[in-house]
Amino acid sequence: MPELPEIYSLARQMDKELRGRRIAAVQVRQEKCLNIPEAEFRQLVEGKIVGSVTWRGKWLFTALDPGAMLLISLGMGGELLLHQVGESPPDKYQLRFDFTDGARVSVHFWWFGYAHAVKADDLKSHGMTGDLGLCPLRGEEFTYERFAKLLAGRKGGIKAFLMDQKNVAGIGNVYIQDILFRAGLHPLRKIETIGEENRRRLFDAVRENLRTAADLGGLAYERDLYNREGRFKDFLVGYREGQACPACGEKIVKIKTGGTASFICPMCQS
Repeated sequence: MPELPEIYSLARQMDKELRGRRIAAVQVRQEKCLNIPEAEFRQLVEGKIVGSVTWRGKWLFTALDPGAMLLISLGMGGELLLHQVGESPPDKYQLRFDFTDGARVSVHFWWFGYAHAVKADDLKSHGMTGDLGLCPLRGEEFTYERFAKLLAGRKGGIKAFLMDQKNVAGIGNVYIQDILFRAGLHPLRKIETIGEENRRRLFDAVRENLRTAADLGGLAYERDLYNREGRFKDFLVGYREGQACPACGEKIVKIKTGGTASFICPMCQS
């Protein structure tokens, strides 16, 4: 499932490759991934010029000139691929955007993907992105002061809190594993019991883990705009059940945490 590092990488590539191109036509094979009827979607998108492409959490934000926004979430997984002039798109895709210069972009959702078109003036009221939380890859926004304020007075487990997109946007069950390990926190640790030192360690772990993965283009089993695999694959405890903890040598264990699995060192995380 693509998380913030993968979406960040895609957004930067899309901004480089697509900005200034005009969308000639849209092919929709699965209307249920849209937020509005196909005819309305096409009316908002076709004929528009691609502006800046940005990101927040697990969503791609593409400005369309004049007056529209295209919002894409790959959901539980998928590919968003660029096909230059003369290159054929894959057989499987739910959406295809054809540009006037002959290039194409295909979008294939594995499960629960979304492509929403909205008027630019209505963006703030978009139900699935309007209340997204702090973005860890925006340094001017994700500061320790704001993070600490977000934690203040909260109750419940720290893993569930960090994975709630209304709190911090972009963290899923993949990157949360090593984030919590680096902070020395058990996934079920109650927020109100976390002291100042651990809160600072947690803030640093969120920022540094996601930045490292983003700089490597995301996970090794995810694909970028050019159909290349990411280069991030070395986890500390994530998905390493039965192997030695890199800090103390204790065996890493897999536990159930609500509806998700967690990988932890039982000695280093409390």
